[in-house]
Amino acid sequence: MERSRVLLEAARIIREQREEIATLETINNGKSIFEARVDIDISWQCLEYYAGLAGSLAGEHIQLPGGSFGYTRREPLGVCAGIGAWNYPFQVACWKAAPALACGNAMVFKPSPFTPLTVVRLAEIFTEAGVPKGLFNVVQGGAATGQFLCHHPDVAKISFTGSVPTGIKIMGMAAKGIKPVTLELGGKSPLIIFSDCALENAVNGALMANFLTQGEVCCNGTRVFVERKILDVFTKEVVKRTQKIKIGDPLLEDTRMGALINRPHLDRVQGFIKQAKEQGAEVLCGGDLYVPDDPKLKNGYYMQPCVLGNCTDDMTCVKEEIFGPVMSILPFDTEEEVVERANNTKFGLAGGVFTRDIQKAHRVVAALKAGMCFINNYNISPVELPFGGYKASGFGRENGRAAMEYYSQLKTVCVEMGDVESVF
Repeated sequence: MERSRVLLEAARIIREQREEIATLETINNGKSIFEARVDIDISWQCLEYYAGLAGSLAGEHIQLPGGSFGYTRREPLGVCAGIGAWNYPFQVACWKAAPALACGNAMVFKPSPFTPLTVVRLAEIFTEAGVPKGLFNVVQGGAATGQFLCHHPDVAKISFTGSVPTGIKIMGMAAKGIKPVTLELGGKSPLIIFSDCALENAVNGALMANFLTQGEVCCNGTRVFVERKILDVFTKEVVKRTQKIKIGDPLLEDTRMGALINRPHLDRVQGFIKQAKEQGAEVLCGGDLYVPDDPKLKNGYYMQPCVLGNCTDDMTCVKEEIFGPVMSILPFDTEEEVVERANNTKFGLAGGVFTRDIQKAHRVVAALKAGMCFINNYNISPVELPFGGYKASGFGRENGRAAMEYYSQLKTVCVEMGDVESVF
């Protein structure tokens, strides 16, 4: 209950300072202030949610013969290392810190070197809320700092959000110390649009699935499979809406797409578009660099959101995670075909379906090999629901009651109430 009170107080401070923290996050990351406010709201909601669960940690009682019994205890792991991503710096830090602290652990958190600011503010807020000194710690640095954390003998668990190659390295380092890991890695998620969908909702869903945070979202539905009979009308509407997205200064209220994280990443995304054209894809809109009217922003890492048509499953833009504002549209004819194609990927983070046929919707998401599925929506992140992937997209879960299992360990106690019999 003490942990609960502290987490509730931290949530209250974040709510009160929402605008200040959101502004800092926009400066930190480049996303629009509109989106940053949503991230901050999700963050304080996460703290409130785990504050409510903190007092519910319990084991179970098991009756055994002869009046004997056993019971289980949920115990903290100890010091947990959290390694965050640069696309949702404050939110990811809260997603990791809230269940860790609710379960009685300490946390050392390393933010991305590209977004070092807001997690420091989170640490200050935790201190103001009454978290004991040293219980939540922030260390800055790059890959070497992450390696030190993974190898440190006093770190009991590692929770990482980031790329698949880095996740593989972290898993290898953790294996040497036999440390549990939670890995939330990349994705190349399918978004399936059936012809019986509500078209406007499906278009909105496709935009949400591709262009939030400049497309820098691991669970984005970047492979948009569209039933052939509505391919033309869907594509036309998506292109029209994409061309209207307001790009520019992320601190302006009407901006809906800010700057990508840095120059190398912008160049990488542009390289994927160039390669897509070489492989036969058609750029239906966007893909070029964008120069805002404000001369102070002329060297910013802006680009026009891109929609690719004439795509095939074997193209690099369809197979690899671009992590930028690039949507690939692919036609399909049958349910069986699209499910097989949707699952033909090393990733398994998310998937989505738009259809008015609810039986078909449930049938398709049951067949998708993905950890987070959406029906008639996309990219919503309620903290009550577990989030995580299948296959190369990682394992373990963030959010929901399930996350408590990944920040605690189970102890079994067997109590004998009779005489002890010996076989010797």
